[in-house]
Amino acid sequence: MKLFNQLLKDNLKFKAAKSIVSELKNNGHQAFIVGGAVRDLCMNVEPSEFDISTSARPDEIKKIFKRTKPVGQSFGVMLVIQDDMFFEVATFREDMEYEDGRHPVEVKYTKSCKEDIQRRDFTINGLLLDPDTLEVTDFSNGLEDIESKTLSTIGNPKERFLEDNLRILRAVRFSNKYDLKIEKETESEIINMADKIQNVSAERIREEFVKIITGKNSGRGLRVLSDYGLMKYIIPEIEELKGVAQPPEFHPEGDVFVHTCLVLDKLEEDGEFLSTLALGALLHDIGKPQTYTKTDRVRFNRHEYVGASMAEKICKRLKFSNKQIADIKLLVAEHMKFGNIKDMKKSTFKKFVSIDNFDLHLRLHKADCLASHGDLSLLDFTNNKIEELSNEPIKPDPLVNGDDLISLGLEPGPKFKEILLEIFDEQLEGSVTMKEEGLKLAKKLIQKL
Repeated sequence: MKLFNQLLKDNLKFKAAKSIVSELKNNGHQAFIVGGAVRDLCMNVEPSEFDISTSARPDEIKKIFKRTKPVGQSFGVMLVIQDDMFFEVATFREDMEYEDGRHPVEVKYTKSCKEDIQRRDFTINGLLLDPDTLEVTDFSNGLEDIESKTLSTIGNPKERFLEDNLRILRAVRFSNKYDLKIEKETESEIINMADKIQNVSAERIREEFVKIITGKNSGRGLRVLSDYGLMKYIIPEIEELKGVAQPPEFHPEGDVFVHTCLVLDKLEEDGEFLSTLALGALLHDIGKPQTYTKTDRVRFNRHEYVGASMAEKICKRLKFSNKQIADIKLLVAEHMKFGNIKDMKKSTFKKFVSIDNFDLHLRLHKADCLASHGDLSLLDFTNNKIEELSNEPIKPDPLVNGDDLISLGLEPGPKFKEILLEIFDEQLEGSVTMKEEGLKLAKKLIQKL
């Protein structure tokens, strides 16, 4: 209890959740904070979200609170808005028979919080907290599993996984995130039922999968997904990375799959766009199996471009946004350019480092190096060069544009872009610094035509 007080002392969400529970109690209903928040508290982690379960029915919840919104009313879930924060408030219920691997055919409300807990997924998520007394109620041996660092389902694992097939993937995520060993029967059913993940929508799979590869032990998570037979249903192309040998002088760590797992582990977890970076890391070498050749040594010529095309198709299957797909594809396509960074002309270097979110490219390169040869000299060179050029605009506005070429008598056509690019390259090199110089160069290039 003392530990809970420390974790919750300044948590505004907890205070708002506590007031919702109090209001429900004052109106004659049972109410508890339930699930992930209680699990995190028991693991000495400050919760970020607080869900509430209650004996009050949706219509009763609506009457008690001024600001509510039904988000799953047919399943007894209402959104209560308190202090401009949103809380899911769910009615105690029993789930009846399931038909589609996600939704119960019928929902039956109950006044028993114990019955409500029996329909939940894992014992660690089946804990109830009274926010007034900070007392934890445990009907499912969740506290025991937290103590022994075990992940097990509430009741029969096959039944729990049949109720919602996504729980198979969630088991891997929770195991990974909290360093829990999956209980033997639960593990057996994950392996036996791996194909059921195909019944789950691409969007739901994507959300769970991204949480695995952006969370703790991400490389291990990828290996577990593969070992349990799940990866072949999520991104089968990842399975093709296994056994693809790499030149030991550059990759002493092993094959492409081993390398990919290590890259995920080496990613810096902080910063924006982590899901984009993680997908870029996951797929950066996805083109290697298709481009494998062995002459003087093992080579993967142009694997980055083959991989970029494959990455685009994979991300479309998983329903990523167009913007994320474009960013992930670019991470894959450009990751080999660091190998030529020291030989780049200034204009080429400036174009490269002016890529949107170039920080992601730096972070991927760093993880790629740390997961193989460990040499960060090209990363250091890039950062030093950027610092060196800090007084120059990396991506300035072009001094000469299409209207200027028309004014010089050039008809719009394919040569336009070629001439403008050449002038802009000279501008980036520093040899063209004023518009007049750019126009002079334009006249020379036009005369060549």
